[in-house]
Amino acid sequence: MARKIILDCDPGHDDAIAMLLAHGNPDVELVAVTTVVGNASVEKVTRNALSVARIAGITGVPFAAGCPRPLVRDIETAPEIHGDTGLDGPELPEPTLALDRRHAVDLIIDTVMAHEPGEITIVPTAGLTNIALAARKEPRIVERVREVVLMGGGYHEGNWSAVAEFNIIIDPEAAHIVFNEKWPVTMVGLDLTHQALATPAVEEKIAAVGTKPATFVLELLDFFREAYRENQGFEHPPVHDPCAVAYVIDPDVMTVRRAPVDVELRGALTVGMTVTDFRAPAPDDCTTQVAVKLDHERFWNLVVDALERIGDVAE
Repeated sequence: MARKIILDCDPGHDDAIAMLLAHGNPDVELVAVTTVVGNASVEKVTRNALSVARIAGITGVPFAAGCPRPLVRDIETAPEIHGDTGLDGPELPEPTLALDRRHAVDLIIDTVMAHEPGEITIVPTAGLTNIALAARKEPRIVERVREVVLMGGGYHEGNWSAVAEFNIIIDPEAAHIVFNEKWPVTMVGLDLTHQALATPAVEEKIAAVGTKPATFVLELLDFFREAYRENQGFEHPPVHDPCAVAYVIDPDVMTVRRAPVDVELRGALTVGMTVTDFRAPAPDDCTTQVAVKLDHERFWNLVVDALERIGDVAE
């Protein structure tokens, strides 16, 4: 049985690749896509998500726009990494899918409640505003969700501050809610995703697919490479968000370690830090785990396989 997932995202170059991976892999079923402010405004990332849906040939899946700002903080976006549109580089087609009329939070709740307990996995690859509000608006979803596999945080690494990752620091209050609920949480953070480098060998495999969606991914990586080289000193860009989808598809693509995780809300220098306690074996009631080591070849083979399965999408 394919794992049913809700992808909560803010496309975003790596979010776009995560969408393609989720759509193209037969072991997961994309049952909803929701958007939230993050890499750019919610209006921009929602349009980007719908454009990617057209590129990938995604139909019959509800897309809903979510929160336009964090719970408490001012809006912070990432034009340095993703450009003004949130998805600079490729020329995006006009969307053809219509948005669901529901708010993303309601679509998340409705989808979880319409399925049997343990059927839905939530995969957030953005700030956690939508997920936190869904848990607060309808607390029953917490016991019904199979697990939350999120791209965010880092147990030793930060990127938006010395110790905090972008998706967490833009709405740390929301992250605090999500990490402290009783559902299982897997944190696929920077310690793992900085291993998911798009090397020249990776790009050769993607180019060999030879389809329009594969070309789109190469265009994404071209922009991403320059942005990361200029702003964070990477020779090859780390492709974060598909790692979370890959874990749902194939947990053996990475090793994980159970450990308590909490989110710092008040530190003058550490707000948004995902504080992970490795001092002792995790207690029996620990519901959080963190990704540690990536099988680089296995991960990228999943991405290439998904692109091959998507093929060339008819206009």
